[in-house]
Amino acid sequence: MKKITKNTLVTLSLKIETEKGDLLDESEKLMYLHGGYKQIFQKLEDALESKQAQDTFNILLQPVDAFGEYDTSLVVKEPLSDLPEDIEIGTEFDGEDENTIWVLESIEDGYATLNANHELAGIPLRLSGEILELQELSDEAVKEVLNMEDEH
Repeated sequence: MKKITKNTLVTLSLKIETEKGDLLDESEKLMYLHGGYKQIFQKLEDALESKQAQDTFNILLQPVDAFGEYDTSLVVKEPLSDLPEDIEIGTEFDGEDENTIWVLESIEDGYATLNANHELAGIPLRLSGEILELQELSDEAVKEVLNMEDEH
C-alpha cells in the first residue's frame, strides 16, 4: 500500500475545532503536496508522514504551531480622521509589510481599533480527519503543482 512520503499529493478530509470541541471549519476534500512545501501546518504534515489512505488522524496544535500566539503589539488605535471615510467593522487594510493585514475591530470615541493578529491566533486547534487518496507525483508534476501555487 502507498504511504505518504515526499512529493505525494494527499487528499484528505479535515475538521478544525477548538480544544473544547467548537467547530471552526470543515473541508470534505483538501489537497496538499506533502514534503515540506508549507502548504499545511508543519506539525500536521509530520503527523501524516507514512500514513495510508483510509487512515485517520487527530492532533492538537498549540498556537505556536498554528496561527501563532496573540500579539498585543498587533493591536493599535488610530484616529478616525487618519482613515478613509467609508469604513466599517471588518474593513481590511494592507500594512506597510506586504504580509500584514489590519482588520477594523471597533470604533469608539473617534478612534478605530485595528488588529493584525490572525482571527485564530492564540487558540489551540484540534485537527482531525481521514486520508482519502494518495497520488505519487513525478518531479515534473511536482513542479507544475508548485507553479500553480505561485500563480495564485
